Amino acid sequence: MITSRRTDLASHLFNRYVRWWMGRKFNIIQPMPFTPKPGHSIFLLINHFSWWDGFFGYYMAYSNLGRKFYIMMQHDHFMKYSYLNYMGAYSMKKNSRDMVESLAYTARLLSNPENLVLVFPQGELSSNHITHIHVEKGIERIIKQIKGPCQIVYACTLIEYFESLKPSAYIHLYDCGVAGEVPFNTLVENINTFHTQALKDQVNVEH
Repeated sequence: MITSRRTDLASHLFNRYVRWWMGRKFNIIQPMPFTPKPGHSIFLLINHFSWWDGFFGYYMAYSNLGRKFYIMMQHDHFMKYSYLNYMGAYSMKKNSRDMVESLAYTARLLSNPENLVLVFPQGELSSNHITHIHVEKGIERIIKQIKGPCQIVYACTLIEYFESLKPSAYIHLYDCGVAGEVPFNTLVENINTFHTQALKDQVNVEH
């Protein structure tokens, strides 16, 4: 695997660019109200339906979650955008010995309460309209290795257009609890219950 070479300066400058850039591409980016737990790292799980998903996580890390951003990327994608290494990206090769090292590295990052790590629980792209979120077993392996308080957060991003030519992103956030306190099967069930409710709530979203 290739570990992150994140620096505060690169992340600060990139954050300013991302906010400007996404502001031009989207009509609205609206994370729902959410309060992170003080003194906890954040393990951020996001439904993976687009190329933009990592940037939604980056946006939230600095806009309303207040943590240093890291993201696990598949190795081939990482190599295409290797400059993201300085903003918190690190690589993972699925179905290899390298994957075990990447999972352990993720847990070490999450053992620091200043950090946020974004992982796509589905492990692959899926439609924005699916009603069930598959959560890979690697998530469980990461959680078991975290040392220190870590809040698990699920983010369901849903896209609308309404009257605009630009898309609007509505990000529904759910506190899944603290790592080690919720059985994995219960975690998966709770994520899917929330995801289903977010789809229903989206029908009545204000615009």
